[in-house]
Amino acid sequence: QLSCLLKMVTLHGIPKDLDSYPKDLLLFLSPSDYAATGSCGQFFRNVGTANVDVLPRESPRRRRLLLEALACLKIPGTRINAENAEILGRLGCGLGGEYIRSSAGTLLKELSQCGSLLPDQEEAIRDVISSGNTTFGPPAGWSAFTLRELSGLIPVFGHGILRHIPK
Repeated sequence: QLSCLLKMVTLHGIPKDLDSYPKDLLLFLSPSDYAATGSCGQFFRNVGTANVDVLPRESPRRRRLLLEALACLKIPGTRINAENAEILGRLGCGLGGEYIRSSAGTLLKELSQCGSLLPDQEEAIRDVISSGNTTFGPPAGWSAFTLRELSGLIPVFGHGILRHIPK
C-alpha cells in the first residue's frame, strides 16, 4: 500500500513538501530521488523515524537503505557516534553486533525501539551494558529514568545485568 501511495504522490515528480508526508513512505524512495527536496542526511533522519518494520528484516530494500545511510553519513568503519545514531534512528535496528560493540553504547537508545533483535545483537548489547562504559554508566548506578530510556531492551538484559540494577 505504501509503495502504491508513493507512486501516486510522485506521479508528477517529487513534491517539494515531501517532508510533510508520512515518514513510512520514504522507505520506498531512494535518497537520490529525495535530493531535489533536501540532503541525504535529512532523508535518513526522516527514514530513521519511520517504522522500518514495514519492510522485512532481510529485505534487500531495507538492507540497501542502511548501507546508503552509512555511506551518506560517511561512516567508514563500525563506530557510530551519537549524532549519527540519532540520524539512523530505527534504521540502526539492522546494524550487527560489531557496530553495537564498537559504538560503546551510543546505539542503545535507538536499539530499544527495535521490534526484534537478532541473537548477535542481543549478545553485543549485553556486552556493552555489562562493561559500564556507556553514557548510562554501570547498571548498579541506574535510575528509573535510565530504565525508561532503555525499556525496550529490558528483555535482552538477562539475569546477569538485572541483578545489578538498584531496586
